[in-house]
Amino acid sequence: MQHDINRQWWKEVVVYQVYPRSFKDTDGDGIGDLKGIIEKLDYIKSLGVDVVWLNPVYESPNDDMGYDISDYRAIMKEFGTMEDFDMLLEGLHARGIKLIMDLVVNHTSDEHYWFKESKKSRNNPYRNYYHWWDAERGKPPYRWSIFDHESNAWKYDETTNSYYFHIFSHKQPDLNWENPDVRREVYEMMKWWMEKGVDGFRLDVITCISKDTSFPVLPETMPVGDWFPYYAKGPNLHRYLQEMYEEVFSKYDCMNVGEASGVNINDALLFVDEDRRELQTFYHFDHTGFGISKENFMYADDNNRDLVEWKKIFNRWDKVFEEKGWGTIYLGNHDMSRMTSRFGNDSHEFRELSAKMLHTFLLSMRATSYIYNGDEIGMVNTNHTSIEKYQDLYTINYYHQLKQKGEDCQAFLASHSKISRDNGRTPLQWDDSYQAGFTSGNPWLALNENYQVLNVAEQEARPDSVLHYFRSMIQLRKKNKTLIYGAFELVDEHNRQLFAYTRHLGSQKLLVVLNFSGEEASLDTEIDLTHCNILISNYSMPSRNKLYNPFEAVIYEIES
Repeated sequence: MQHDINRQWWKEVVVYQVYPRSFKDTDGDGIGDLKGIIEKLDYIKSLGVDVVWLNPVYESPNDDMGYDISDYRAIMKEFGTMEDFDMLLEGLHARGIKLIMDLVVNHTSDEHYWFKESKKSRNNPYRNYYHWWDAERGKPPYRWSIFDHESNAWKYDETTNSYYFHIFSHKQPDLNWENPDVRREVYEMMKWWMEKGVDGFRLDVITCISKDTSFPVLPETMPVGDWFPYYAKGPNLHRYLQEMYEEVFSKYDCMNVGEASGVNINDALLFVDEDRRELQTFYHFDHTGFGISKENFMYADDNNRDLVEWKKIFNRWDKVFEEKGWGTIYLGNHDMSRMTSRFGNDSHEFRELSAKMLHTFLLSMRATSYIYNGDEIGMVNTNHTSIEKYQDLYTINYYHQLKQKGEDCQAFLASHSKISRDNGRTPLQWDDSYQAGFTSGNPWLALNENYQVLNVAEQEARPDSVLHYFRSMIQLRKKNKTLIYGAFELVDEHNRQLFAYTRHLGSQKLLVVLNFSGEEASLDTEIDLTHCNILISNYSMPSRNKLYNPFEAVIYEIES
């Protein structure tokens, strides 16, 4: 179906996610900082990206790497000062790059002023800023916690003989969005940042802000993965998002993207249909199960890599947004292992080819493209199998839970090492010097040992590198609106090695062919490729005979 493209700047941008802790350290404490990002602004500009998504830099005790905010209007001291932030924002804007902040408003830190007041007494003015359950009512209905070392989302606090609710760590109490004072405070804070000049927000776990506050008892035999509907998409979620739109987003030419846990193809447009005035975009998780166990998402499963099923996921989601709404596309972020290791092949033979192939995919789909820092050079997993090497609360707590139960911890680490979030958080590899040019001190998280051969400086000097290919692919996307807005249609959809599709807009029709395997693969199509114009490929002699080399990527112009 050819659709009305309804052009918007936030649909056409390429977003580059910066994880500040691991980007660049300038003071030698081993932790990346805002001055480090400022130092590398010309590099970011050279990539051709349009927007930087900055992971949380607010004041925080860092129980969950900044996603536990203790002051929304201050900068974490490890990262610098508000003056540094202002300089960063000014430097980005001077280079024509927008900035979206990562904002966490489902919960705060337990060290936030609101919570410290809330726990003082039951009649404190801030008491109802959070969810409390008085102990005389008995123990609250059990809820599983994602980060809690006891897997319990209720934490007893003896000061007022009550329990407070926390989906995540016990140091991340959930805000009570039923309280209009909470919502007012959040909207005022968001407008404060918008007035400073930021260009929008990435909204962390935003679908969790509305809860069934009766906290019904869960079925006793419910699998862990089925509990999330009790945490997300509560009865007032859409009312709150519409209120946020009216109070904040409608007043600015800005961008927003929600982390949409629990959203599916059936209710997607309730969030992003423009007429509903809620969110512009969100990102879902349907495709991220690739290579992960269906029984337990803390374990890898190399057998769960069915490309045909994976293609169906992207096809279904594209159909959702054919006429209304807009999607996002990503393969890596701070919550995932490295893109090249997970979806490609990080062997010496295929690392660069598969990284280029994945960038071709990310930048040729009908959605806003998100690229995670380090993926532009094809950084790969570290695959640590020693718990001492980990900093991620998620991994550490799960490991200790297994240990307490007497279960096989080493088997867990051997499997989890392939999908751990820490794989994606290792410091950026700038060059082959001491500590990869990231820091003059000891990095907060161990570097990948391959930094001497895999780094930005080496790839800058080599025209056929992943980095240069990435830049070329971005420019190709910018020059061909068909790659952004063109209709999407699968080709040879049952092929177990090739992900192929056409993009069609006006008189231009493109064919994208991506080999997701380390073996030759043939394409079953009647399209004649003999005389097509080839727009880009990761091989010097791209295929014209429908037989594709391992991890080959080609974009053909078949009509113009």
